[in-house]
Amino acid sequence: MLYILKRCGAEILEFPEEVRSDAADAFARLQEGLRLSMPLSRPMPGIGRGCHELRFRHRSGVYRIIYCLAGSGMIYGLHAFKKKARETPYHNIEIAKRRLKEVADEKENIGF
Repeated sequence: MLYILKRCGAEILEFPEEVRSDAADAFARLQEGLRLSMPLSRPMPGIGRGCHELRFRHRSGVYRIIYCLAGSGMIYGLHAFKKKARETPYHNIEIAKRRLKEVADEKENIGF
């Protein structure tokens, strides 16, 4: 089951249509139980257990969506942003960590 946080959904809506379409396809594959790997998805253990980032390139820039695979097949979309530097900016990692904590606090038994 896919749950995209409201703030993350608003961030995704700012992406170009082509990137949004690619993201929808990637999330559909995750919901089918498929494991995504590089170059589309990369683990982000520094954010939390089960966290990954979807990676998209577009002529207008590089886009990322941080998501978490939790227990019982749950997928949480945490944070989405346009990447402007080689490394993921610290503030984007902190936003994802904070949102993951909020989800975990609400759903104490989701397998984090």
